[in-house]
Amino acid sequence: MISRRSRTAPLLFALAASLALAPGPVALAAPPDPVPAEDPLVPGIVGGGRAEYPMDTPDQVLPPLQEDEGGVAVPEPERQVDELVEYLPRSAVGAACTARTGTHQRRVERLLGLPVDGRQSVADCRAVRAFQVREGIKPAVGYAGPVTWARAELLAARKNLDPGRRCPVKKYAVACVDLDRQLMWVRKGKKVTYPVVNMRSGRPGYATRTGWHTVYWRHKDHWSSIYGTPMPYAQFFSGGQAFHAVYGQLATPGGSRGCVNLSHRDARKLWDVLRKGDRVYIWGKRPGS
Repeated sequence: MISRRSRTAPLLFALAASLALAPGPVALAAPPDPVPAEDPLVPGIVGGGRAEYPMDTPDQVLPPLQEDEGGVAVPEPERQVDELVEYLPRSAVGAACTARTGTHQRRVERLLGLPVDGRQSVADCRAVRAFQVREGIKPAVGYAGPVTWARAELLAARKNLDPGRRCPVKKYAVACVDLDRQLMWVRKGKKVTYPVVNMRSGRPGYATRTGWHTVYWRHKDHWSSIYGTPMPYAQFFSGGQAFHAVYGQLATPGGSRGCVNLSHRDARKLWDVLRKGDRVYIWGKRPGS
């Protein structure tokens, strides 16, 4: 009886001989590089920007209680609260002109009239950095992040407010909320009664509801009874979702919990424009949500 070892030995010798006669060493396929962990976006200036903190009621379907929701004046914002501090990948902080492709690269390229390919180039970096210097965005390193995109979108809208004619023109006042561009304004007929401003809508899982709504309750010194945090100049239009001020930047990597966040200055001005019963029309989708 021939053993298994005696049968396989000639095959092993033949394999060894063929390897020895091969023109070069046999290279084994290298394992793929591990996928690097996502480089989180952080304020590009140490101590700059403001952390997002929960200012919205968690139940965005039901309206607020309207009882014991404040009674004291909400605090005024600190100085330099509206400073434009761009968010960068942590590894790019401190770079003179980053070669990294920004999170809003393609959108910024389109708005600045650059070749739209979604990839950062030397020319792109210089053009984006020049725009950041001109608009006071810090640090000016050419990274097309959320702050740079929001500013470019706002400037474009001041020249062409509603290119898709998405917001209905009515005889009565309509607060127009464009989730695609993260902008809002108010118009009555053909007259714009509240100029276009940046805003922040709901993050994934907390989408700002689209369609027609009505301002049903206004509370100037509103406090969230659940979080114990201020929601100044709150104007509720759909359950727990409202226009209200926040104490920090709007163009952050994440979104709100459903509310339409405004800067303190813009929310204060909107308070004097809208009234109870005014209509709100919301369309689109927040980028990345």
